[in-house]
Amino acid sequence: MTRLICAALAICLTLSACGSIRDSRINPFNWFGGDREEARMTDAQLDADPRPLVDQILSLNVDPTPEGAIVRVIGVPGTQGYWEADLIPIASENPAEKVYEFRASAPLEPTRQGTQRSREIIAGAAIPSAELKTIRTIVVIGRTNQRSVRR
Repeated sequence: MTRLICAALAICLTLSACGSIRDSRINPFNWFGGDREEARMTDAQLDADPRPLVDQILSLNVDPTPEGAIVRVIGVPGTQGYWEADLIPIASENPAEKVYEFRASAPLEPTRQGTQRSREIIAGAAIPSAELKTIRTIVVIGRTNQRSVRR
């Protein structure tokens, strides 16, 4: 009878520990938390890249990979037809922060605005493990807002 109680107690303690590992920083799926939106009041720094910033950043996700992480961003430009979307790394004063500008080429001819869903574009960037070790915050800048994730 005591063996059964000890075994049940051991199983309960083991299962309760699984929940804490699931929510801990050991789990690579918890390396970066949910994204935060911040309003942008000024234009982004001028760059040699002539493409305009995407109007609004809708979401920012960082997915772990064996080689590091993939940053995936969804943005909404002002009209349909934007193409060649990229996350352009820009210099940051903080070495623990990786900053990107979300830029896309404007349509060659005037286009309709359309629905938000029809204007959404996706861009991504890979961050190698060696660089990821020093990064604590990832920021993506759009024309009207920016999003960030922290670990």
